[in-house]
Amino acid sequence: MERVDEYGRSGYWYPDAETASTVDVLNMLRRYRAAETAMRARTRAVMGMNETDLVALRYLLREHRAGRLVRPIDLARVLDISTASTTTLIDRLEKGGHARREPHPTDRRAGVVVPTTHSDEEVRATLGEMHRRMLALVDDLDDRERAVVTRFLSGMTAAIEEATEEQQTPAS
Repeated sequence: MERVDEYGRSGYWYPDAETASTVDVLNMLRRYRAAETAMRARTRAVMGMNETDLVALRYLLREHRAGRLVRPIDLARVLDISTASTTTLIDRLEKGGHARREPHPTDRRAGVVVPTTHSDEEVRATLGEMHRRMLALVDDLDDRERAVVTRFLSGMTAAIEEATEEQQTPAS
């Protein structure tokens, strides 16, 4: 029995097709995005965080692993939020045990934000198994298949970014 997903064979606004087609690919991309959105919501709920907090924590963990210092202004720029909002964000991360403020090692006037060991462990416990399954799936692809997937995702990203830019640019 063929599984009918919420978008149906027609793909909402895409033309009908009889075989695996453009519509099928776009519908699977939608299904992936819905699954990822649901996973992010579950992660936020488990960790007691909102979306901005989770994005900030991922940034802090990535930079920490790379050996780079993160100042509050760096967080503000990455998240595109005000310095006042950044202070509130860091307060929440500290209160939740996800980050701590420390003095900058070379600039006495500045401070840095560091993720806690607990936070790194919590993220790994929450997302580790899913990440292992995703990596295994990609590892099972050969070089040609990875190149096709990379080209496809890069093109989809560009299409979305271009549409976003067009929407933000007022018509002359």
